[in-house]
Amino acid sequence: MTVLVAPDSFKGTYSAAEVAAAIAAGIRAAGGTAEELPVADGGEGTFDALCSSLGATAVSVAAQNPWGEPLTATVGLSPDGTAVVELAQASGLNVPSSRPRDAVSASTYGTGMMVAAAVDAGATHVMVAAGGSATTDGGAGAIEAINDGGGLRGARLTVLSDVTSTFLDAPRIFGPQKGASPADVGLLEQRLRQLADSYPRNPAGVPRTGAAGGLSGGLWAHFGASLVSGADAVLDAAQFDLHLEAADAVVVGEGRLDSQTGEGKIISAILERVRRSGRSIPVVAV
Repeated sequence: MTVLVAPDSFKGTYSAAEVAAAIAAGIRAAGGTAEELPVADGGEGTFDALCSSLGATAVSVAAQNPWGEPLTATVGLSPDGTAVVELAQASGLNVPSSRPRDAVSASTYGTGMMVAAAVDAGATHVMVAAGGSATTDGGAGAIEAINDGGGLRGARLTVLSDVTSTFLDAPRIFGPQKGASPADVGLLEQRLRQLADSYPRNPAGVPRTGAAGGLSGGLWAHFGASLVSGADAVLDAAQFDLHLEAADAVVVGEGRLDSQTGEGKIISAILERVRRSGRSIPVVAV
């Protein structure tokens, strides 16, 4: 029996590659054949999964955290001109900071610096993994940084996310987990409403524009960014459907199975791929 092992990371504990290796070891010990294919859905682990699939080389670039302090981030550059940028490295909740982690002032400028650096390095397509942000600035900081860096110069943007929330819903849904008080949420809602009205295209009401505190909506409005399912983008890059053809069973996994599992997360995307294949093979979730 050949088992395709395609888990996400177990957030805060093990990476997707570590989970896949552990599950595969058990399958092999029982006499089975295991193929390890660690995956992600636009959040934690997406950078590693995409860089592995695309054959991208990691390049260090200068950026800054959400509160303006300098840091060094890593951009993945592939031979075909595709770059991978992980928002969480510069604008994430867990980046080091000596300043108060204020949810209202948090900016995506550092993520924009990473995009600009990727374009400087010759990227013609920049994929931005939008999970784990500390920000709700509607992408204003990233837009400023990209323009400060000379613009996209013909490069196209794709934002990968695991949510379908709209621009104006971002403060209410995600603000509290970033430290925003009820009063802060009101301020952020007002700010995003003003930004939406001022942008070249109004992102209010457009699905997926609320990812990363509206970063996806800002990049869509200013640069025509494509907004896509992170799970599907990772599965496509990893050629999941080809691997599925050779498998007799699939093992999937994530740190917690809950109500969000079926809403754009990697497990639901894999179940849909299995369904579309027309094959009746078991899928086991860890």
